[in-house]
Amino acid sequence: ILSLAPDVRLVDITHHIRPQGIGEAAFLLSHIAPTFPSGTIHVAVVDPGVGTGRQPVGIECEEGSHLIGPDNGVFGPVREKLGTRRVVRLDPSRVRPGGSLSATFEGRDLFAPAAARLARGTGLGDLGTPTELRAESAPRTPSRAPGSGSVVHVDVFGNLITDLPPGALPGPGNPVRVSWKGPGGSGARVLPRVRTYGDLPPGTLGVLVSSFGLVEIARAGGSAAAALSLGEGSSVTLTPGPSRHAGTLRHRQSL
Repeated sequence: ILSLAPDVRLVDITHHIRPQGIGEAAFLLSHIAPTFPSGTIHVAVVDPGVGTGRQPVGIECEEGSHLIGPDNGVFGPVREKLGTRRVVRLDPSRVRPGGSLSATFEGRDLFAPAAARLARGTGLGDLGTPTELRAESAPRTPSRAPGSGSVVHVDVFGNLITDLPPGALPGPGNPVRVSWKGPGGSGARVLPRVRTYGDLPPGTLGVLVSSFGLVEIARAGGSAAAALSLGEGSSVTLTPGPSRHAGTLRHRQSL
């Protein structure tokens, strides 16, 4: 990007998406992109289908920003927030006339140059041909019972961000029974519902509302993901829990 647009301002959001984690990338992008100013060019490359028939696309949003990356569902949730004005299938011969295109690294050879060209003032229509998206959104989990959800993101601290809204929790100070099923097995535990990480004694687990506005399971001074052997995609169910069971732990390892 800098070789083509040396004056551009780059903001590196994350390189901590798990490999092939289209759903996790879509979740983060949908929460982060709307906080940037209109006219921002967002490049998202979580692309297990690189080199196949999936489309490389550029999207012009209603509010003036652009999205550049693969047509594999990664842009579904963010488009619901930013809107879509038009979609173009990127043409390598227009993006990099005379340049080579790797079958395994289109992030370098196509998406980054396309973003740089846009930053320099090239119109999106000059980089390809009009198209329609084939993958509207990342794969969605089937409808579930109230209080049932899944982990959609594990941050660098090991906090488990779920797709459950705050309404799935009891009021602050009331315990909540958390049941789970993940790679390390299944189990259940009654945890305190707190407002901040500092409300938990060191090393203990609790449930709170994350900065994403969603239910989060955290461990004070440690990793909830490691403590419960859970990760992105693990199922979680919340129900009210009586305080007298606050120390109860049941855990069954998968064989």
